[in-house]
Amino acid sequence: MILITGASGSIGRHLVQRLRGREITAFVRDPATGAELGCPYVVGDFDDPESVAAAVRGVDRVFLNAGGAQPVEGEQPMIRQQCGLIDAAAEAGVAHIVKVSVWHARAGARLAEGAHWVIEEHLKASGLGWNILQPSGFMQNFRTGAGVFTEDGHILGAYGESRVSYVDCVDIAACAAALLTEGARPGETYVLTGPEALTHAEIAAKLSAVAGRNIRYVDLSPRAFAAKLDAAGLPARFAQDVAELFAEVAGGRLAETTTAVTDLTGRPARTFDAFLRDNAGTIRDSWSSGTGPR
Repeated sequence: MILITGASGSIGRHLVQRLRGREITAFVRDPATGAELGCPYVVGDFDDPESVAAAVRGVDRVFLNAGGAQPVEGEQPMIRQQCGLIDAAAEAGVAHIVKVSVWHARAGARLAEGAHWVIEEHLKASGLGWNILQPSGFMQNFRTGAGVFTEDGHILGAYGESRVSYVDCVDIAACAAALLTEGARPGETYVLTGPEALTHAEIAAKLSAVAGRNIRYVDLSPRAFAAKLDAAGLPARFAQDVAELFAEVAGGRLAETTTAVTDLTGRPARTFDAFLRDNAGTIRDSWSSGTGPR
């Protein structure tokens, strides 16, 4: 039995589809979401330890994926939530966890990078079999609205002319499926990227061609970008941390490409053009209005 957390998200939905026909259970917060997924599910919440403990009973493997960094003071909630599931899984006799982390997770880093490092170390010390997936930025951010955009629907950032090797969540799900079903390779961490690294100006041009309108990349300094996020209602410290992370990306931290997707799945990683082609209708509907993705 495989338990899929984050089953309704950008990765989880693809993983559910890929594992159809296998013994899986989705961990969801409400029954309507479970019914929509069309697979067996259990209702629970990472902040409800009893529901987490119930969900992992009788499970062999877990796909561990949850929300990102939140604008809170002190420890990021994901640390408590994911470490709690790891502890419950160890107590229940789960054999293996495949965890989604972030590229460049490390001690003392800002927001998700630092939080995921703590969780990674907790998983490694748990006694469970484990694999860690460290993806680059998601291509889906340009479809779901998880990125940052101007009021009139242009891409906003502080990346400069740096390149980013965005990865399709379809590929992340495929890598997770391989590790969950085709014989685990315990103790390995995989950095997942697309096959190419693009500037955000290049991405804007590709989106323009699909959306049928001009989409630009608007580049700000880290200080101006933080002020923009602050004005949008984010706490000043959180906005500053986000801006600093963007500035690190501007230094080329996400420009490298890896072969991990091919190594795990036996096929090339999907290109941004393939992502746009497969999501053209949604992207056209979302971007054509001039407000960015909704």
